[in-house]
Amino acid sequence: MTTPSPAAPLTSDVAAPHRWRALAALVVSLLVVVLDNTVLNVALKTIQEDLGATQSQLIWAINAYSLVFAALLFTWGVLGDRYGRRRILIIGLLLFAAASLLSAFAQTPMQLIVARGLMGVGGASVLPVTLSIITVIFPPAERGRAIGIWAAAVGGAVALGPLLGGFLLEHFWWGSVFLINIPIIAVGIVGILMNVPESRNPHPGRLDPLGLVLSIVGLMALVYGIQEAGWGEATTYAWIAFGVAVLAGFLLWESRTEHPSLDLSLFSIRSFSVPLSVTSLTFAALSGSLIFLAFYYQVVRGWSPLQSGALTVPFAIGQLLSAPRSGRMVARFGARRVIPFGLTLASVAMFLFTRLDLTTPVWALLVIPFLFGFGMGNVIAPSTTRMTLATPPQRSGAGSAVQNTVRQVGATLGVAAISSVVATLYSHSMSNALAGAPLPGDLKEVASDSVGATYEVASQLQASGRATVEQADALRAAADAAFLPAFHVAAFMALGLLLVALTITLVRLPREAEAVAWRAGGTSAPLGPGGAGGGEAAHDAYAVGSDLDAAHQVHVVAEDSEQLSHVEEASFEHPIRGVESGRG
Repeated sequence: MTTPSPAAPLTSDVAAPHRWRALAALVVSLLVVVLDNTVLNVALKTIQEDLGATQSQLIWAINAYSLVFAALLFTWGVLGDRYGRRRILIIGLLLFAAASLLSAFAQTPMQLIVARGLMGVGGASVLPVTLSIITVIFPPAERGRAIGIWAAAVGGAVALGPLLGGFLLEHFWWGSVFLINIPIIAVGIVGILMNVPESRNPHPGRLDPLGLVLSIVGLMALVYGIQEAGWGEATTYAWIAFGVAVLAGFLLWESRTEHPSLDLSLFSIRSFSVPLSVTSLTFAALSGSLIFLAFYYQVVRGWSPLQSGALTVPFAIGQLLSAPRSGRMVARFGARRVIPFGLTLASVAMFLFTRLDLTTPVWALLVIPFLFGFGMGNVIAPSTTRMTLATPPQRSGAGSAVQNTVRQVGATLGVAAISSVVATLYSHSMSNALAGAPLPGDLKEVASDSVGATYEVASQLQASGRATVEQADALRAAADAAFLPAFHVAAFMALGLLLVALTITLVRLPREAEAVAWRAGGTSAPLGPGGAGGGEAAHDAYAVGSDLDAAHQVHVVAEDSEQLSHVEEASFEHPIRGVESGRG
């Protein structure tokens, strides 16, 4: 196999000589972004107390990052394809470090929300670019294993973030959860410069500024309507309707433009669209429920941030045990069995979360996250492998951007919808409980905002002598009585999302993996013997034309983790109609 010289960036499926060391550097870069997004969960209570943030402002601090992140994934992917993936990754990490510094020293909730949005600008370069680099530098036979390690890093970081955050909050102020990003980024950049080869697409796509604007406006309006929901107010539904209309316009534009942000043609490939739907629903369930699990640990149970973070370690262990081994599981049993198995485990764990109360034993709080993490590992890695196979290496930047955009949007909408329902239920319950309490109206309003706010009001009243210990404890008990049912509803909503994902997998996931053949000039002719088409297509199997029809350029490929074969190694023996007709 030919090894490219340093002066010649990788442009095809050529194995890099130091690819495993490169993978380690990419995982470090990935860790900092995923860690930061989860480390914030354990710091929410402290930030709420120090900055005086409302529940809504805390959720916006999370979603400001997610919305910008999702909107810019495609843009960063195209920039990586055009100017070099390694270069764009380093630029994104530097932006992420600068925004982390701003977040650490925010003085108001609004400053934190803005800084978190800026962090999303830099962070959006990391997920799609790291995955696209992996697709390019690893040969097909090793790609499944590399993606498994990548997925395990994502899952492990999701759970290890709260543990790291708890440790920092035990010893430093809340801003340290953002400052820790800077030294990690420094290590990652050094590793990238030393081990990751430059790669780019010789035929990169063009930017889509109108699509970018429409997606940001539509998502912001939709999330605002859901998150700030006063479900009895007409303005709530007006914002939601406006957001849906703008997003519909975005999809219409994307279906007609020659350089779309969201390549809708990929969604006609079931090996791409079904795993993407499944992972998006899974992340929505995970993201929406983890926020309130942190409040359950720290507020209701009274545990420290470090203790709270420690309870997430079993989640990481489950992910780390299952994700790297999922490739062998798929080779033996098939993705149609492995992914449903993972979703079933995650669903059982989420149902057990609905049974949590004030006296749930610690051992149960260790077993449940482990089950969830083990299930997630058997969902994310096989699904990511399926989606990656559906995108050729030289289109990997834009292809992985589609994956991460939809998944991040799912997570954002999950947080917005679940948090809105929990906030509404809690506020209604506490308003009734405080109706006859001798509290000023402004304190009643604050105490009805969230369980953390209620506990803070109780502590202030007790410290100022305006309430006895018994009265303060009664207020805390009322908060617990209002929070637990709302938390159970959040878990049931997440369970519903997981069951939908399970149903989609069982009904729609193809038995065999598929891959897309991108043809020059939009040619949809089948590949001839040896994998080459006719005309100009024979010279460029990756260029994308204006009349691309992905549904008629699909190949069945081997999914064995040791024998992954991409479209350029497979002959077009099964036209899409023949393939579909032969499946269960």
